[in-house]
Amino acid sequence: MIDTEIGYFKELLDQSQNAVVFTGAGISTESGIPDFRSPGGVWTKNQPIYFQDFLASEEARRETWRRKIETDKVMMTAKPNKGHLAIAQLVRSGKVTHVITQNIDGLHQASGVPDDRVIELHGNATYSTCLECGKRYENEPIKEAFAAQGSLPHCGDCGGYIKTATISFGQPMPEEPMLQARAATDNADLFITIGSSLVVFPAAGFPVVAKEQGARLVILNRDPTDLDPLADLVLNTEIGPTLERVVDH
Repeated sequence: MIDTEIGYFKELLDQSQNAVVFTGAGISTESGIPDFRSPGGVWTKNQPIYFQDFLASEEARRETWRRKIETDKVMMTAKPNKGHLAIAQLVRSGKVTHVITQNIDGLHQASGVPDDRVIELHGNATYSTCLECGKRYENEPIKEAFAAQGSLPHCGDCGGYIKTATISFGQPMPEEPMLQARAATDNADLFITIGSSLVVFPAAGFPVVAKEQGARLVILNRDPTDLDPLADLVLNTEIGPTLERVVDH
């Protein structure tokens, strides 16, 4: 059966002129990055720190940076896997116009997808920004100073709080990436969701929009999702090996 499904996936790609890929945490678990929501994931061990608490509480800010140092032990050593590399190949070939991602690990860029082709809905954990003026800061000097002296980072320009460039619970979704993702979705004739449980909205609404606009919909995820009945093709298989077979013409 899987051979037939792989063949149909290739057929849909061959017929497509403007494919869009939408990725979630499932693609990065194959690089060793833990999923947030699954049993044993990050949020089963630590409750999320809400944005309002980060702003209001020095202890919340300290706990945020303590967790950052711990999670980076895995995230910063992770490498793109077969799934990331297959997607990068599809982008290079011109078949995939954009990669919309819920992930914050930067592995799509590390795999070779140009920055302007990656739309990060939840931000990026590989660097930080000032919450007041938006100035970018690299994480390593911040983590080193925090580990050595316990000093919390403040912006050298305006004095604002510095936080990883990710979207926390309670923090507004970034307007520009959402607009970019909607435009890419509207133009897609094939929408491929990969490694997403499709339960986090508004991001999970993009496959629905694509289908309503007439695009074909492929869902590749190890577990079933609520949107499976909408899809033209559903693959509940390992992501990297499946995508490797799809792009291996």
